[in-house]
Amino acid sequence: MHQENLSMKMSKQFPLNALRVFEAVARLGSFTKAGEELGMTQTAVSYQVKLIEESVGEPLFLRRPRQIALTDVGQRLAPRVTEAFEMLQEAVSSARGDIDSTLLISSTPTFASQWLARNIGSFQFAHPTIAVRLDTNDNLVDFAKEPTDLAIRSGAGVWPGLDTHPLMRVEFSPMLSPALAETVGGIREPRDLLKLRIIDAGDPWWRIWFSAAGVDDPDLEGRPTSRLGAQSFEARAAVAGQGVAILTPEFYGDDVALGRLYQPFDLRCSDGCDYWLAYPHARRNTPKIRIFRDWILSELCPSVQFGADWVEERKAASAS
Repeated sequence: MHQENLSMKMSKQFPLNALRVFEAVARLGSFTKAGEELGMTQTAVSYQVKLIEESVGEPLFLRRPRQIALTDVGQRLAPRVTEAFEMLQEAVSSARGDIDSTLLISSTPTFASQWLARNIGSFQFAHPTIAVRLDTNDNLVDFAKEPTDLAIRSGAGVWPGLDTHPLMRVEFSPMLSPALAETVGGIREPRDLLKLRIIDAGDPWWRIWFSAAGVDDPDLEGRPTSRLGAQSFEARAAVAGQGVAILTPEFYGDDVALGRLYQPFDLRCSDGCDYWLAYPHARRNTPKIRIFRDWILSELCPSVQFGADWVEERKAASAS
């Protein structure tokens, strides 16, 4: 009887169902949408939110015509509640040994086409029970609102609430087809590149590289700034002889070996943005995430590329 009374007391102190409703409303920004997701009426949703507000002793939402917004208290509470439910889900999945599932990876188009698509087969061969789905875009991932498990993005690697791991250094240098270079008698000095069409002259990488190469006045502003949407598309245009592209040479070793592209100068530059693996801290021990993380880090060996001390410093910065 004592245990039953204790359970009832804890249930009153921690209205878990109401917290779930609050989390859905905060995430979706709508009582109606939260009700649709949870299979509840709007009235029931409002009642559950009221229970939480009474328990907290403060309003959690500002009710406006056709719009709601989190109060300061609600903004502080919402991410903690989301993390708590993610941890509960992780605990249940781990208890079941639940790795037979779909892994949704969001990646930049270039990394997806130039590295991930070429290597993912070895992951699937080693882990046939994990189905991989790949979504390619450059947008930041909202893990609270999207079903994405992991993201691969270019940046500094410090994103609040996420665990991050460096994957690959991003350096860039001009590349073009040998046949195109011959049309201007060869490329002997950096300024010779300006005799040819520059693919996406508005890319900031060009100004960084030309400055490092000692060309301070490349006059890129007067050139077309059309963009192809992804570095991999620019590389295809360069292979076709459509101009000079500024690319990450590590991705195009096959094209260089086959004589379709070449890098006329050894100079490579960086803007400080490298490729990183990211996922919510609360889901760091989810089996499918842990398995993919260990696999890709072993494949790319970032400690060799970046240096072990640098990797540890970035891990500490991400965790802080």
